[in-house]
Amino acid sequence: MHESAYANKIIYEANKHGDVKGITLEVGELAPVPAKDLVEFMRRAVSWQIKFVEKENVVECDCGFKGRAKITERGHDYYFIECPECSNNSPDIVSGEQIKIVSVDVD
Repeated sequence: MHESAYANKIIYEANKHGDVKGITLEVGELAPVPAKDLVEFMRRAVSWQIKFVEKENVVECDCGFKGRAKITERGHDYYFIECPECSNNSPDIVSGEQIKIVSVDVD
């Protein structure tokens, strides 16, 4: 259950700011855990208002394509992607893999 490790780290970091009332997260669509699973786990763990934005991935391919990769398969803690232009299955990932705390609302 990777969600718990990521959620606990986010909760720990947010609590450093004081009495937390809410949090906004940015979760890349290629992050190690899906955004909805992470947020669902956090909603069971804390009573904060939780907002999140799922950020699309961006890749660069040898064919010259730069943009959103096609996700051909997604599982827990893995994914397969390909370039939508040439079907290369190993474009370089520019963004969309991270989980970021965007803001923490405190009293």
